[in-house]
Amino acid sequence: VCLTGCSRDVMVKIDQICHKNSVKFFTGDVFGYHGYMFADLGEHEFVEEKTKVAKVNPSVEDGPDTKKAKLDSAETTMVKKRVVFCQLKEALSVDWSGEKAKAALKRTTPDYFLLQ
Repeated sequence: VCLTGCSRDVMVKIDQICHKNSVKFFTGDVFGYHGYMFADLGEHEFVEEKTKVAKVNPSVEDGPDTKKAKLDSAETTMVKKRVVFCQLKEALSVDWSGEKAKAALKRTTPDYFLLQ
């Protein structure tokens, strides 16, 4: 379900319905130069390709090769990952007075507060 141009109450209500029924939910809007996008994908599983790190030869004792590992682009592994997305209601009801929230405040874009 994709929503745009809806009130906050409508977005929260539709997200709750989607989350309950395991339906992916996206909402967003743009106001001039500012905008937002929110995605509630419920439980989302995906596969990520990782490049293997080659071991440095222990017989080489000097030079830049001893300090950093080399990436071997020929060998990759597939890593299965799982992410659990929060609901819109939870994302909008953060308590900003706690210590943990104060640290997150520095990483939070001002556009979040425009949505509020």
